[in-house]
Amino acid sequence: MNERTVETRSGMLRGTQRDGVHVFRGVPFAAAPTGVRRFLPPQPPEPWTGVRDAAHAGPIAPQPPSPLDALFGEAAPTWDEDCLSLNIWTPALDDARRPVMVWIHGGAFVNGSGSTPWYDGTRFAAHGDVVVVTINYRLGAFGFLHVAPFDDRFTGAANAGILDQIAALEWVRDNIHAFGGDPAQVTIFGESAGGMSVGTLLGMPGAQGLFHRAIVQSGSASMVSSADAATDVAERVLAHLGLSPATVDKISELPPEQILDAQTAVFDQEWRLQLPFQPVIDGVYLPQHPLDAVASGRTGDVPLLIGTTAHEMTLFLVLDPALGNLDEAAVAQRMQEVFGDRGDAALRTYVRNHGRTPVSNVLVALETDRFFRIPAVRLAEAEVRHGRAAYVYLFAWETPAFGGVLRSCHALELPFVWDALDKGGVNVFTGDGPERLGLARDMHQRWIAFARTGDPDWPRYDTERRPVMVFDGSGSRVVHDPAGDERRLWDGIA
Repeated sequence: MNERTVETRSGMLRGTQRDGVHVFRGVPFAAAPTGVRRFLPPQPPEPWTGVRDAAHAGPIAPQPPSPLDALFGEAAPTWDEDCLSLNIWTPALDDARRPVMVWIHGGAFVNGSGSTPWYDGTRFAAHGDVVVVTINYRLGAFGFLHVAPFDDRFTGAANAGILDQIAALEWVRDNIHAFGGDPAQVTIFGESAGGMSVGTLLGMPGAQGLFHRAIVQSGSASMVSSADAATDVAERVLAHLGLSPATVDKISELPPEQILDAQTAVFDQEWRLQLPFQPVIDGVYLPQHPLDAVASGRTGDVPLLIGTTAHEMTLFLVLDPALGNLDEAAVAQRMQEVFGDRGDAALRTYVRNHGRTPVSNVLVALETDRFFRIPAVRLAEAEVRHGRAAYVYLFAWETPAFGGVLRSCHALELPFVWDALDKGGVNVFTGDGPERLGLARDMHQRWIAFARTGDPDWPRYDTERRPVMVFDGSGSRVVHDPAGDERRLWDGIA
């Protein structure tokens, strides 16, 4: 393993080289958000003297154990508040000005990290001649606690996690040329909360110009909290901490473990997809709903690639079986809650498409549309109405793992996009069938093509034909307006 050094604005870094790819891990892009900086917008990284070792990833953000760790039998990694670092993979340390792909991890805004082994950028760098960056950002209460209404010294706390992402993109703008990357060709991409982050950044004024293409996987620009809802969450967190709005300033002095316990208590009171901790329309850093900003034409002027899996919700049913314990009457009631007086017609459509038994199939389809597919379609529509390029996909390959109950579930596309089928734990999720390999190569190369050219080599989305690239057991093919009858049910539904 060879070592190479690179000079950044903050100091010299020593990375590693393996199989022709240079890797730098644990690179700080902001100062540690500790002490008086806790809950505040990120500050520039503190410079260092000498050569800093960048052979190992930095600590992950404070977070509870992930339910996915238990599902795949993995040990929970250790965390630290000093977590604002990134990792870089590059084919060469030269002035070739390669496209840059910046990955924003998912995890419901309470879990995850940029150092997850599945997010190893080696193959993107080797196969696509691109530079890959993965980042950490503050999570949960540390990244999304709207306490500014109680003390304006905490302005920005509600979106500290998103501001961390912007700080990472600013670091890329200022330093990536030293790693063979082009700061004028930056693609941001992410999945789940990472995809929701990308959708938020599309509509966030402070992020404009820092990226030039965007990939949203199982996300949208719709998952944000109103200021009132976020204030209610903050009050509940403070109550668990024994604080009040009048004593909120004491929160900066508490042990991080205590804040994490209060965060977990509030999170556990919600249905998993309600996301009590997420970006907030705070009127300062996020002045309006990001989807509205994109729809207005004022932001988001970049090519977009967006899509979902076919059965997003099955993973959540496995993680929390109580979500699926609904009978036909309860599902019919859910339809009434969503569609109002059109509930019966909506139920007939979903039953016609997905069958009456098991009833969970209808629930999965409804909630997949509600939380993932329809918000993604609406973001694509907002882009194309301004003449911008948008490309839509549907990942429909079904995993045989766990007896096939997951089908094409949330996060299943990740090892295909990253060409990471041989990484630890992946075969538990996908099985080990050879049919996976061609699909992974196809998706991986299309993501590279989009990062390089803004075109993944399938037709642009429009609101008439609605072409969607479907990735499934037969490979990949374009389908026009898949499940269009279900999509039309959501017209006029907020």
